[in-house]
Amino acid sequence: MAKMRILVTGGAGFIGSNLVHYLLDGAERDLGITVEKVVNLDKLTYAGNTANLEPLADDPRHVFVQGDILDSATVGTLLREHDINAVMHLAAESHVDRSIDGPEDFIQTNFVGTFRLLDAALAHHRARMAEGREDFRFLHVSTDEVFGSLTLTDPAFSETTPYAPNSPYSASKAGSDHLARAYVHTFRLPLVTTNCSNNYGPYQFPEKLIPLMVQKILRGEKLPVYGDGSNVRDWLYVEDHCRGLALALVKGEVGETYNIGGKCEMKNLDVVHTLIAAVNAEQPGLNRTPEELVTFVTDRPGHDHRYAIDCSKIERELGWSPKETFESGIRRTVRWYLDHAQWIDDIESKRYQLQRLGGV
Repeated sequence: MAKMRILVTGGAGFIGSNLVHYLLDGAERDLGITVEKVVNLDKLTYAGNTANLEPLADDPRHVFVQGDILDSATVGTLLREHDINAVMHLAAESHVDRSIDGPEDFIQTNFVGTFRLLDAALAHHRARMAEGREDFRFLHVSTDEVFGSLTLTDPAFSETTPYAPNSPYSASKAGSDHLARAYVHTFRLPLVTTNCSNNYGPYQFPEKLIPLMVQKILRGEKLPVYGDGSNVRDWLYVEDHCRGLALALVKGEVGETYNIGGKCEMKNLDVVHTLIAAVNAEQPGLNRTPEELVTFVTDRPGHDHRYAIDCSKIERELGWSPKETFESGIRRTVRWYLDHAQWIDDIESKRYQLQRLGGV
């Protein structure tokens, strides 16, 4: 697959937009592939933001399309008209709290949407096969939350860990993973699946833990921490994740699953303390302290205690490993948010939604 024409779904969201940037700016350097075109399909729900893509405005290789993966006709047209030979599927509803408040959107997008995308991709692949072209690939991007929760002494999630989702979000993603597997084994769709740990970095929607806490630290507001802050997550810098995704797409074994993790387990309370220190370091004179900011709030329903990813398979078989430590990645992330205050302000004021509708 020396020359790639890639359909990215959900490419205006956090991980998706970082992936689009990486495909156009770093994939050839790192993987030796030529990306001729990235067709970026995004519904632009609340977390989709075309401002994430502004640096690509003059790049003719990037084609943005506002559309829904549930719309099979649109997906099929894009696959044919752009002669797509790779799909990277990231479009998803992904916030656990929102899935508790309203599960149906998660079932529709994550499960039904994935089914329709797989079906359209299979038809497209078969049409290309009939023409003697066998270079099609599909990457299905999932999460470690499908594996459920770990105790502090359990081994990390591996690719063979049984699924045990605990929220409507993780259940909908688990269902989509099973569909992806079925399309490989029943229909021979050349597909690879990845499951990742918690991502952080530029362009992350401000309701998520790290960007939310950064803004509150800057303003001197209370930092709400669920329970006693002992829940553990494995943190992965988003650019490291994107490099792993591109590698899995190009070199992954069809039908295989690869876990991508940051090799960085931390308690939520320790994450917050690290963020306070990082913001203080980037803003001399601020001197916020955990004692003045941290406040503990009632834990949410179904809050998994610990996630941890064993990423030895992708390290061993594909040669991937994370480049960023949590400390270095957090410093880069905090610096980005400080340098992009307008981006945050446009989201918090909902101006970004008005802008895409032709408003102010």
